[in-house]
Amino acid sequence: MRAVLPARLRFLHSLLFGVSHRDGAMKHFALIVVATLAIETAVTSGLAADEFRIWTTAGGRRSDVRLKLVEQTPVAVRLQREDNDRIVTLRKTGLSVDDRNYLKSLNDSSAPEATASSVGRPAADSQWSQWRGASRDGKSSETGLLDSWPSNGPPLEWNVAGLGEGYSTPSVSGREIFVLGTRGNQELLFCLSLADGSLRWSSPMGQKAGGGGYPGPRGTPTVDGQFVYAIGSDGTLVAVDRGSGRPKWRKNLKRDFAGQHGHWDYAESPLVDGDKLICTPGGPTATIVALNKTTGAVMWRGSAAELGGDYSTASYASPIATQFGSAVQYVAFLNGGVVGFDGKTGRALWHYDAPANNTANCSTPIAADGAVFAASGYGVGGGKVTVRGAGMRWNVTEDYFVRQFQNHHGGFVLVDGFLYGTNNSALMCVDWESGQIRWRDRSVGKGSTSYADGHLYVRGERGDVALVQATPDAYVEKGQFRQPDRSDKNAWPHPVISNGKLILRDQDRLLCFDIRKP
Repeated sequence: MRAVLPARLRFLHSLLFGVSHRDGAMKHFALIVVATLAIETAVTSGLAADEFRIWTTAGGRRSDVRLKLVEQTPVAVRLQREDNDRIVTLRKTGLSVDDRNYLKSLNDSSAPEATASSVGRPAADSQWSQWRGASRDGKSSETGLLDSWPSNGPPLEWNVAGLGEGYSTPSVSGREIFVLGTRGNQELLFCLSLADGSLRWSSPMGQKAGGGGYPGPRGTPTVDGQFVYAIGSDGTLVAVDRGSGRPKWRKNLKRDFAGQHGHWDYAESPLVDGDKLICTPGGPTATIVALNKTTGAVMWRGSAAELGGDYSTASYASPIATQFGSAVQYVAFLNGGVVGFDGKTGRALWHYDAPANNTANCSTPIAADGAVFAASGYGVGGGKVTVRGAGMRWNVTEDYFVRQFQNHHGGFVLVDGFLYGTNNSALMCVDWESGQIRWRDRSVGKGSTSYADGHLYVRGERGDVALVQATPDAYVEKGQFRQPDRSDKNAWPHPVISNGKLILRDQDRLLCFDIRKP
C-alpha cells in the first residue's frame, strides 16, 4: 500500500527530492524540517484516532452517530461526526468513565519513551490536582486498583501529623500533596512528599477564622502548572510557586471585593479554567470574579444582585465550569440557589432555587447532558434541571426532585448514568434520567463519596471507610475499615485517590494507603 503524506510533508518531500546535489545546504535543511514535521505528525496522530465510534456522556446518553477524535486538550475534545463531517467540541468532564479511559489509552500509547527525568512520574490522568479531582467531579480515571479490601483495610503506607486544625481535603500533583492547615492562629498552605508524607515547604496565608465553631481552612488547593492557588477561611486567596511556596500574588475576598459570606466563613476551592481563576467572594458587586491566574488582575466581575433574592451571599460550595451548546458557563451554588454565569462576561443568566436551604449549601453541583444536578441537606434534597438558551436569554426546566437525597457536604458522583452519594444516614443510587431511587443502604452512614476503577470510596463522618461497587443493581460492599488514629472531630474531608493511593485527612493527621493491585 502506498503511504500518503500530509500536505505539508508532500510539499517538503518535493522540496527535498527536487533540489540538486549541488544544493547541499538546502537539502540538509529540508531533511531536518521533514524529519521534524514527521515526528510532530506522528505524535499528533497518537493523540487523535482513526476510528469512528459511539461516545457516551457522563449521564449515560449515547451519541446518535459515530464520531472520531480529531484533537484533545487538557479540558476538551474535538470530535468529527461520521454523517456530515461537522466538528463538535465537548468538555472531558461531560464524558463517561469509559470514554475518559479511552482517551487515557491514546495518551499512554503516544507517550515518548521513558527517560531518567520521567521514570516514576505519575501520569496526568492519575492526578487529583484540585477539589474533587482533575475534572472537579469526584472521579479518578485510574485503573489497576484493588477490587476488594482485607478486613483491616488496604495497607497503610504512612501516617503523619503536623497539619493543625481544619477540614481541607488534599490535592495531589506529581509527587507532591498540597493541603491547608494551621499553626496557632495562622493558616498555611503545606506541600508534602507523596512518598512518605514529609514536609517540603509551608507558605503562610491569612488568619484562622472562627468558622462558626469549626475553625480552620476548608478549601482544597488547586495546582496548575507551576502555581498553587488556595483560599483560606478568612477569604485570603493566594497564588504561590509550586516548587518553593514563595508568594506570587494574593487577594482578600472581603477586602478587595467587598465579599459577603455566611456564618461559617469561606470554604471555597478556586477553579482554574484556561487563563482565568474563578471564585465567589459574594456580595452585590462581585458575587463571582474572574482573575488572571498569572497576575491576579481582575478580568471581570459578575453580580447576582439583579436576580433578586439572596443569591449575592457566598455559600460553601465551589464553582464548576461547564458548557451548554457552545456557551461556557460557570455554575455556582450560592446562598439563594444555583446560578449560571456567562463565561465571557460574568453576567448572571439563570437560577435554580429548589435545592437551596436557608442554612448552608455545601455540595458542588454536577453538570452533564445539558443539565445540572444540585442538592443540600437540612431537610431539602436534590434536583435536576435542563438548561436551555442562547446569548443572554436562558431558562431552566426541572426534570425531577428527590427529597430523600439530602446531601449535606459529602458530594456525589455521576457514573454511567447513575448518581451516588449519601444523605443523612445512607448511601443512595439515583437514576440520572428519571430520578428514580435504585437502592439505598446504611453503608458507613452520612459521609463523602469519590469514585475510581469501578468502585465508590465512601468515607463516613465517624471515621469508617467503605469500598462499594458502582452498580445500579444493588449495594455491593467490597470492604470496610476504620481509619486509625481518629481525632475527636468529624471526618469531613473527602477521600482522595491518586497514583494508586488513598489519602485521608483528619485534622492534624494525613494518612496514605496503598490501593494498587499486587
